[in-house]
Amino acid sequence: MKQNEVEWIEYQNVMEDVARRSGLDKRIFYDLRGNHDNFGVPEIGGSSDFFSKYSINGQFGRKGNINSVTVETGDRKHLFVGLDSTMSTGVRGPTNLFGHPTDQLLAEIDSQLSQWDSQKGKPTTKISFGHFPLSFSALSQSQKSLKDVFLKHSISAYLCGHLHTRFGKNLKRHHLSNENFLSSLEFFQLNMHPKPSESAKNCSSQAPPLKEFWEWEMGDWRKSRAMRIMAVDKGHVSYLDIDFKTGTKTTIVLPTFPLDSRFMLTSSFHQMYECQHMVPLSFETIRCIVFSISPIMSVVARIYDTRPGSPHLIMETTMAKFVRDVSRGDIYAAAWNYKAFEDPSPDRFWLQIEVTDAMGRSTLSELRPFSVNGLNAKISWTWKEFFVMGCQWAALYYPIFWCAIYLMLSILVIPKICLIFSKEQYSYKTSICEKGLITCIAWGLQDLCRIPVVCFGILGYLIYLISCPWLIGQVFTDSENRGYMTYMGWVVKTFKDSEKHEYIGSPDIMVVVLSHLFSVVIPSILVAGALATERGIYKEHFLSLSGKKEDDDDSSQKNKRSVKYDNQGRGISKFLFVERLFRKILLVACLAICWKHFMNCRVLIKAYEMNPLLHFPVYSLAIPFLLAYAVYKTRSIQ
Repeated sequence: MKQNEVEWIEYQNVMEDVARRSGLDKRIFYDLRGNHDNFGVPEIGGSSDFFSKYSINGQFGRKGNINSVTVETGDRKHLFVGLDSTMSTGVRGPTNLFGHPTDQLLAEIDSQLSQWDSQKGKPTTKISFGHFPLSFSALSQSQKSLKDVFLKHSISAYLCGHLHTRFGKNLKRHHLSNENFLSSLEFFQLNMHPKPSESAKNCSSQAPPLKEFWEWEMGDWRKSRAMRIMAVDKGHVSYLDIDFKTGTKTTIVLPTFPLDSRFMLTSSFHQMYECQHMVPLSFETIRCIVFSISPIMSVVARIYDTRPGSPHLIMETTMAKFVRDVSRGDIYAAAWNYKAFEDPSPDRFWLQIEVTDAMGRSTLSELRPFSVNGLNAKISWTWKEFFVMGCQWAALYYPIFWCAIYLMLSILVIPKICLIFSKEQYSYKTSICEKGLITCIAWGLQDLCRIPVVCFGILGYLIYLISCPWLIGQVFTDSENRGYMTYMGWVVKTFKDSEKHEYIGSPDIMVVVLSHLFSVVIPSILVAGALATERGIYKEHFLSLSGKKEDDDDSSQKNKRSVKYDNQGRGISKFLFVERLFRKILLVACLAICWKHFMNCRVLIKAYEMNPLLHFPVYSLAIPFLLAYAVYKTRSIQ
């Protein structure tokens, strides 16, 4: 949760070893600052900013937040723009989770991406890379985003990290411009490919270009041992993710054309094909790039047709090597009649390439679908992939927060108002008679209101969470100054102006705020209401079994009543030890909530060096106390 210089020295030594053993010039490496490199760093260039001291970028004086390089070939330019959108004032984790592009940073990115726009002639392929996915990037002060800049320039791809591979392997997203101000895309995108707007084909040279780009999360090397090779072949951008957990690779095969219709095709590709604006030479061959530690003996491309139901081989051709004056990777190509593979289905035809080296070892590329006419094969995210890639958390934080607050206030206030002013009182009998879900819920909430300490205690706690600091912690690595956190962010004393206070770390603090509301506070309200409800059921049942008939004075019925009461006693005993099992389940739920709350507090204590009794007593103690009181008050019918 803060900087450790020993780890930075280890990183520097590892990268020196990588450069030395690979024989590569260290200047071609580019390392990018992420949120962990910014934990507890109050200012860039300060004593705790070890990235500037030990990183490759720092050693070569690449101090700006934007760095770009242009690689020019005979037929086009390739522009690569790297960006650092970490917090300018980096607080400790876990409330340092989002990228925070400023208006100045966005203007600089815009300037870098447009540096070749005024020069006609060679087309430019634009690729940008940064640490944070766009789903974990906040808006600037003027409410602009990285997505706005990337769409403006229709870059080919934005490469990012941050999420690792723990959430899935399909952490990719296709972005399309949407002019609708109230579009749901501002908050979430349900699938990897957004639904394109319906528009007629316009092949006019005056037609505005489509605004779109791909976002490709890269996975991580540290735990997953994932590496990505990306290629740009006549403007077609492709990549290959390699898993080194399965061992080292003797041969690596990256098909560069045709493109994978799931993850690489764009809508503009389809439009260019339909309007015959594409470069014909880029379509006339199947191409791949091969890396191998042994000489290559043969490269064979195979195309399968899946229309019969199972893959059926329809084409097999030997690929020839391009002679190039380079030392790494060999390009192979084979001529084909691409028009024979036009089809309205984006995943009817599949490509696989087999490479055989001098040792007789065979390596197969991944079987991947393609569409020469540029149609996207639809891929659905898993719920975890949607959670981290499809949701715009910076836009969703405040709506989710206030919905949760209003929900809890409604649960607590409305039943109390009805209890005071309404003539209709809900009880166990009315809920049994009417058998309505709303009636049962209303009865349970009104029973909770009959425990005033719990009801008003939770209500006061919610008011405290809205209006007061949640905790007071040490937010920087070396400083003893403490800041306090509210639901809007951290209030800290900055180093440049010790008197100035500012909110930082928003919406990053949502990992603390929403976790507390949805895993602790809301469950506590529901469990407390359920405890009150269970007590009400127990009370009604007890009274119904132990009551006497007022109109029964006949002494001749005493013996019968004695037997009846004996049966009732056994019924009450059964109810106490068997039917109150629901209360025991609720007690377990109380323990689970307290355990979750304890673990949350433990993380915060370690992260911000706090004492729960001194630095966040209300946050840490209120919920356990209110739950304990609810358990105590509902233990009997008194």
